[in-house]
Amino acid sequence: MSDTSPADPTAKEFEAHRDRLRAVAHRMLGSHADAEDVVQEAWLRLSRQDTATIHNLGGWLTTVVGRISLDLL
Repeated sequence: MSDTSPADPTAKEFEAHRDRLRAVAHRMLGSHADAEDVVQEAWLRLSRQDTATIHNLGGWLTTVVGRISLDLL
């Protein structure tokens, strides 16, 4: 389940990347539950970020998911 609001444009953009981010985290961690936790943490970090400073949201999110996954390992 998502903590994002469909009316929020940032949330809509995040949702477009969610499946790919979950797949990246799952490949790194080998656990669906851990992958979902990582994706949720990435959403929390994005929600605290000034998105106007992010020029490539997909790349930013992939980097964040990768770093959180590495921290868990």
